[in-house]
Amino acid sequence: MRTTPAVREFTDDPLPDEVLYEILDDARFAPNGGNRQGWHVIVVRDRATKHRIAELYELGMREYAAYLRAGLVPFAASEASEGSGKSSRPAVDLEAARTIPSPGGFPDYMVDAPVLLVVTLDLTKVAAVDTGLGRLPLAAGASVYPFAHNILLAARARGFGGHFTTVLSRQEHELRTLLAIPDEQVLATMLPLGKPARSVKRLRRLAVEEFATLETAGGPRLTRPEASR
Repeated sequence: MRTTPAVREFTDDPLPDEVLYEILDDARFAPNGGNRQGWHVIVVRDRATKHRIAELYELGMREYAAYLRAGLVPFAASEASEGSGKSSRPAVDLEAARTIPSPGGFPDYMVDAPVLLVVTLDLTKVAAVDTGLGRLPLAAGASVYPFAHNILLAARARGFGGHFTTVLSRQEHELRTLLAIPDEQVLATMLPLGKPARSVKRLRRLAVEEFATLETAGGPRLTRPEASR
């Protein structure tokens, strides 16, 4: 957990089917609501299909970058649902953004990665118990993202790596057509997987004291007991 980075640079080493099977075989034991296991994984190895997915990803990144250029949080979740009291219109001109090249350039690494895993969630199998609260529902994600993270952990254990991307959701309609995704399934995330080009041994994250409080949201910070220091 401390040494599983987001990997976007891969070597030319293959990711054999038998290793990929082992990764998914471990990942499937993730917790999920009602043990309904509503996830589905589309394994994409075809280079032409990977290239098209990379094109769709780049379109999403252009929109994402437009928010950053405007000094905004891209697609801020606080403004993404009815009841937020804010305009549902995009804060930037997304049509104009799609004509501007992505600042990161075309994501060739997605085409060159041995495999892209497109993870979808069957909405008929999961519960969204926080529906109707006047905010963005999040609970359904608890039935798929632990599984997706297990994929990264299992890959790391075997010398492989990758990263989540949800930016592809901006082009979900096109992706649905490309991969013949049925209506009841929606994109949860996509993971390029391969052998990392470099090793990362330390990740930067906030200290526990920065995000954990006692008893209430504004309570005293949780700190490491003196005896453990």
